[in-house]
Amino acid sequence: MQREANAIDFWRGIALITIFINHVPGMYYARFTHANYSFSDSADLFVFLAGWSLRYIVGSPHPTRPPRPTWYLVLRLGGRAVELYAAQILITMIAIAMLAATATVLDNPLLLEWHNAAAVFYDPILTHIGLASLTHHLGYFDILPLYVVLMAMAPVFAIIDRYAPHWLLPISIAVYLATLIVPLPVPTWPVEGQWFFNPLAWQLVFVLGFVLAREDGVGGFVRRHIVPLRWLSVPIVAVSAYIVWNRMWPDPTLAPHPRLLFIADKTYVTPMRLIQFLALMALFSGTYPYIERWALRFVEYGSMLGRNALIVFCVGSVLSLAGQITRFVYRGDIVVDTIVVVLGIVIMSICAWLPEWREQVRSKGSAQPSPVS
Repeated sequence: MQREANAIDFWRGIALITIFINHVPGMYYARFTHANYSFSDSADLFVFLAGWSLRYIVGSPHPTRPPRPTWYLVLRLGGRAVELYAAQILITMIAIAMLAATATVLDNPLLLEWHNAAAVFYDPILTHIGLASLTHHLGYFDILPLYVVLMAMAPVFAIIDRYAPHWLLPISIAVYLATLIVPLPVPTWPVEGQWFFNPLAWQLVFVLGFVLAREDGVGGFVRRHIVPLRWLSVPIVAVSAYIVWNRMWPDPTLAPHPRLLFIADKTYVTPMRLIQFLALMALFSGTYPYIERWALRFVEYGSMLGRNALIVFCVGSVLSLAGQITRFVYRGDIVVDTIVVVLGIVIMSICAWLPEWREQVRSKGSAQPSPVS
């Protein structure tokens, strides 16, 4: 289990770095992230690994180990949802303050309209209610609300998995298909629109991570047939990369109804995107042992980021906005982009290292014998 946990932490750490880079539009180094060669991106990986990690909270994927009590799961997962909610409110308030301060210093009120923030300044009463109720999101600060909802739904997933494990994935797929076929948008308020990440669709990515972490069922099937699945994944990943690289997107207006079943859409994580992501996971799932063997320090670094994902994600989100502002002020070029990326990764690394250093100091302190009076 330790190897799998390290792999989860490592890939989550890599996802956090690429999310930080991709959240600075126009960034030179964004062209080297897999989002430029894939229908999916690091958001899919982040949600999938969140579902995989849920398996370790609910109980070991190994069926012979005793599960945790249901009441414990509800309390722990509910507490985690509250923690994520608090983090979302904090980074949103910091982002609003950053935009307001920059607009004031530069005497440029247009900055107040960045990333869906205009309503915060021009209709603050209703918009602050929306921010608190998660019905209004700033651009690039909209993935954590999805995570809050998924974690709030996690006790339901865990209970179904415990008492009717064969029903969890079919129910999730049914909700997903209904969301795409109807379709069922999740509305925003007070500004009319919909959530950028539709929780009713993205829950399938989360549930897939959860069920594939099992040693039996769907997870066991995938493990037993991983080699042919990887061979099947090669043309899917290759064709997808060719389409994205050459911008050969099909015209969505020509797609048959229900249209969302036949186009690549991030809001609804449509089948085209989901299948390509699963194919990508099948291919890359076998690379971790080799990366660990030949780049152990890099694996340890990525795992450190992944173990402290919430802190790193929150800091990275704020740093991404700081990077956007920096590029706006200094007319971003490769020099500015390099400074933004290096400083951002260094700061995120420090924020991941501090909790672990504090835990080491605390452990050493508790291990020392108490003085005899």
